Amino acid sequence: MPRDIKPSLIQKIATQAYATFKNFGAGAIADNKVFLDNQAKLTTLVTDIRAADLKITPPKSKGSKPSLHNPPVTYMHICETDAFSMGVFLLKRGASIPLHDHPGMNGVLKVLYGKVHIQCFDKLDKPPDTESVPLFDPPLLPFQRDSVTRSVVRSTGEYTEDSGPCILSPVKDNLHQIDAVEGPAAFLDILAPPYDPDDGRDCHYFKVLQSVSKSVDRNSEQTVEGEMWLLEVPQPSEFWCGGEPYPGPEVSV
Repeated sequence: MPRDIKPSLIQKIATQAYATFKNFGAGAIADNKVFLDNQAKLTTLVTDIRAADLKITPPKSKGSKPSLHNPPVTYMHICETDAFSMGVFLLKRGASIPLHDHPGMNGVLKVLYGKVHIQCFDKLDKPPDTESVPLFDPPLLPFQRDSVTRSVVRSTGEYTEDSGPCILSPVKDNLHQIDAVEGPAAFLDILAPPYDPDDGRDCHYFKVLQSVSKSVDRNSEQTVEGEMWLLEVPQPSEFWCGGEPYPGPEVSV
């Protein structure tokens, strides 16, 4: 095989992702100039990726909605190292990836076809006393009170193949929900480092709670504009993820 064959775009992305995240550990500083320069290069490469670059063909029709027998979402694994994982999520029409977190992780999401609605949250520190927690409808059960997280909506938007990537960090936009809009959709997903329950990076699911009152004044310094409360819940029964083969160029890191 000739040695002067140009690497594919997805290979360039994998190489740059490794360069960006290989030294991003618990002690790394997210505003470090070297990291930010590498992240900018990665974002530029990811912005250009399209479904055709991965030999993925968008469905010709809007497709059917998820059924009880077929997974609403499937995943194509591309590669994984200790520094990052990369693959493609494919959502059927009407499918959602429920609100979930990425503990201590960075992420890059780039739509390949279709349209997705993404709502991102930031976790906030809990108030210093339990009296500051509002009442909810329906009321929390006693064992659920320790599973409540104070948060704020960071961003909401719709993304297509012509949009730039959606970026998340360990402290910003780290929780998100992804909904397919007007038909099926697919997106490239880079997570750094990968999920690893044995290393404290398990995936947790949440639902937004509806508060009915607050025992603190709305003007209190403890209250943040756009504040919402989330309850950690088991993986929703209507969501599960299947697998399918990746048809694109081979990637090695």
